[in-house]
Amino acid sequence: MLKSILICVSAAIIATKASEVMVDSRQNASDRFFPGDFWFGTSTAAYQIEGAWNLEGKGPSIWDEFTHSHPEKIVDHGNGDVATNSYEFYLDDVKAVKNLGMDFYRISIAWSRILPTGDIANINEKGIEYYNKLINAIIGHKLEPMVTMYHWDLPQDLQKFGGLTNSIFISYFEAYANLLYDRFGDRVKYWITFNEPSVFCTTGYGSDKHAPAVNAHGVGEYLCAHNVLKAHAVAYRLYRSFYYEQYKGQVGITLCSQFFYSDSNDMHAVDRAMQFSLGWFANPIFSLAGNYPDVMITRIANNSIGEGRSWSRLPSFTDKWIETIRGSADFLGLNYYTSRYVEVNPEPKGLYPSYERDLNLKMVIKPEWKPSASDWLYSVPKGVGDILRWIKEEYNNPEVFITENGWSDHGELDDNDRIAYLHDHLEQILDVVLNDESNLKGYTAWSIIDNFEWAQGYAEKFGLYSVNMSSPRRERTAKKSAKFMATVASTHRIPEIN
Repeated sequence: MLKSILICVSAAIIATKASEVMVDSRQNASDRFFPGDFWFGTSTAAYQIEGAWNLEGKGPSIWDEFTHSHPEKIVDHGNGDVATNSYEFYLDDVKAVKNLGMDFYRISIAWSRILPTGDIANINEKGIEYYNKLINAIIGHKLEPMVTMYHWDLPQDLQKFGGLTNSIFISYFEAYANLLYDRFGDRVKYWITFNEPSVFCTTGYGSDKHAPAVNAHGVGEYLCAHNVLKAHAVAYRLYRSFYYEQYKGQVGITLCSQFFYSDSNDMHAVDRAMQFSLGWFANPIFSLAGNYPDVMITRIANNSIGEGRSWSRLPSFTDKWIETIRGSADFLGLNYYTSRYVEVNPEPKGLYPSYERDLNLKMVIKPEWKPSASDWLYSVPKGVGDILRWIKEEYNNPEVFITENGWSDHGELDDNDRIAYLHDHLEQILDVVLNDESNLKGYTAWSIIDNFEWAQGYAEKFGLYSVNMSSPRRERTAKKSAKFMATVASTHRIPEIN
């Protein structure tokens, strides 16, 4: 059974999957392969694909509220009201994953579909029924379900009292997690509590770019993170205490990070960037110290004093919470997309106060890096190998899964740039695996289908399958990259590309 750190990456499954061949780091370029027990999968998230935003008892989420109240904040004024209508056509998605010969399908559950107000007192059995059908379909197609509990879509009613900045959120999340374990735990063996908390805390609570657009910069993002870490740990301990003996499943968290480099070999800047990014959430869970990185504690405390405060904007953990959070994951999920070079700003930059100002580093893009359709995403394959090596050194080689990795374009079916991106990143990942430089167990491509990409709406496409958004049937069509990933999954080798 996998016990893994999850990391943010049409053919039948070939039964042998190269299991008869022994791994040897001395393989030549034409005979390099992933081990037979290395997993491949692909992923989605509920708000981005399901639609049916107000059907059969579902309550509104913060993303329903955000897109309806502020369509101007979405590039194409789109929303997830219908999306790819996976609520109706979920079997199409499951079959697409199966057609690629994948081992698992990573999904998320919309909290407000099963608890319309976020409160355990009001269970929507229609929502439970939907996820039972989805999970059963995944298993029926001989795929492993990997389920994320929270992929950004908080029930709107919970936001009324501060959402993730209010510590009562911890109790609500614990009750929600308990319901998930109770109703689905007999079939779901791989749970992810939160997806990319550094993103939804900074963009949703430290700015107004994403839901719920609180924009309490310099304070909100740290309160959000603090409660997320506690909620994650409570959900983990709950499973270990009451469900593990019966179900033998695993509970982890998915974090995202770039890797960082320095032209001037300024390793202090590189370390600061890594600790403010990945270390912010990984250190409390995976390090022996069980606390925020020292550089965050020191910088935010000093900045807080300079602002005239007698306390730090970064909350502190009690000894009891440190013990509860430390070691509270069977795996770490890593979402990796791109990297940056960093330089120290000679003068503080960013809103006053803010996470950006506390970090105070300039992010540099190299002109030779290939750009995608997203203004933040450049192809830097070396970064995925380096971040895996960094995790091994920093956290004593935990087990790892890449839970997201992918490339955006404008919807081309002959998506050669996506294939090049996937090929080059998989080559770096394979190097790490063959040289035993990471305890990496699997790779997840984002995403199985084109979908609603948050503030970018439908303007950017990440899917291995295209979706006909002008048709009520929302037909899925395999792209060229789907064939590439099917070959990788079925042979455990990376095919050559032109």
